[in-house]
Amino acid sequence: MREPIITLLTDFGTKDHYVASMKGVILGINPGCTLIDITHEVHPQDIMEGTVLLANTFSYFPKGTIHLAVVDPGVGGKRRPVLLETKNYFFVGPDNGLFTLVAKRDRVKQVIGLTNKKYFLPDISSTFHGRDIFAPVAAHLSLGMRPGAFGEKLDHWRKLKFREPKVKRQKLSGEIIFIDRFGNLISNIEQARFRSFIKGQPFVIRVGDEVISDIKRGYWEGGKQETIALFGSGGHLEISVHKGNAQKVLKVKRGDAIRISIES
Repeated sequence: MREPIITLLTDFGTKDHYVASMKGVILGINPGCTLIDITHEVHPQDIMEGTVLLANTFSYFPKGTIHLAVVDPGVGGKRRPVLLETKNYFFVGPDNGLFTLVAKRDRVKQVIGLTNKKYFLPDISSTFHGRDIFAPVAAHLSLGMRPGAFGEKLDHWRKLKFREPKVKRQKLSGEIIFIDRFGNLISNIEQARFRSFIKGQPFVIRVGDEVISDIKRGYWEGGKQETIALFGSGGHLEISVHKGNAQKVLKVKRGDAIRISIES
């Protein structure tokens, strides 16, 4: 039987004790599980960024993997701790929209509000539910506990609002939803949506003050410091500067527009 896998994604960084404390709790309950760090470098309290990073990662793990994600600016407040069971995975974390995109990509079977304190640590801090609630729940889940043992089913749970690309007057308008550490600008325009819009016609892509009129196959096709467009590993339209940083060069930010026009 394969050892259970628990992944961790947080905005805790690695300088402090927070991540190690969570791992200690998990291994204290199930020493036989495998722990994998997705990242702990989500920008502090940036739920949207955490949502995108988790969505780009979760499906590459074996079915049955437990994804423990904590980007939780509302810790200790009214937001609920939850467990999502999808068709292929489990997700443990705060009910603040962090699981919005994974729910779109893997059918949700049930959502459990975590209320059974039997599976929490005895003393619950109001500032560290990652250690005191989410870590022990993930660990007990990895031992084979049924999701329903942790609480009651929820009919409603929090979802973030992601704007969809729109077509108007021969223009496809999207936006930057993520900027990676290289400064690459990842949009919400998927490759299939782009192809169905242009239908093989000449086009231009506008982002900031830059105009791009073709799609490269990869970063290598750009000249030094050239701004290029391509489809990244997640299948979304991406703007990059070859051997440079597109965010700094174009002076843009998340939420800024990317527009594609058909050229007659």
